[in-house]
Amino acid sequence: MTVRPIRTFDDPVLRQVSAPVQDFDRELRRLVKSLTATMGAGAGRAGLAAPQLGEPVRVLVYSYDGKSGHLVNPRLELSQRRITADEACLSAPGVWWPLERSYMVTARGRDMFGKPVTVRALGVLARVLQHEVDHLDGVLFSDHLEEAERERFLAAALPG
Repeated sequence: MTVRPIRTFDDPVLRQVSAPVQDFDRELRRLVKSLTATMGAGAGRAGLAAPQLGEPVRVLVYSYDGKSGHLVNPRLELSQRRITADEACLSAPGVWWPLERSYMVTARGRDMFGKPVTVRALGVLARVLQHEVDHLDGVLFSDHLEEAERERFLAAALPG
């Protein structure tokens, strides 16, 4: 399947709220395969959302510590316990920043054939799922930072 270019933080598609998937068809399966191939094409890649490929639909893929898969139309249930750790984004390559997230999540959605899927995740994988669902909502992880931190992050992340 085709490895596609990843959109960067300054691309307006990353600010769009993604549309729910209605049709579990060949086109959706092709998108999941492209997302998976693109995510796997570089070291250290743990998740990727459809908007990062310019497709504003609610689809994400993940792969971390032996757990991998995809979710269509995901919904997250977040734990109360929160933890701060460094986070990065494939749309802002090479920049890591500390961010507080829920330590544990339960993600519910569908697979590319429309079958229900539930993923329970701790730690880094929980962070990845939260990060990718943010992309589906048009939210960049820098949006969670305080204004001064966000300005420093964007200065590091955006070219020029």
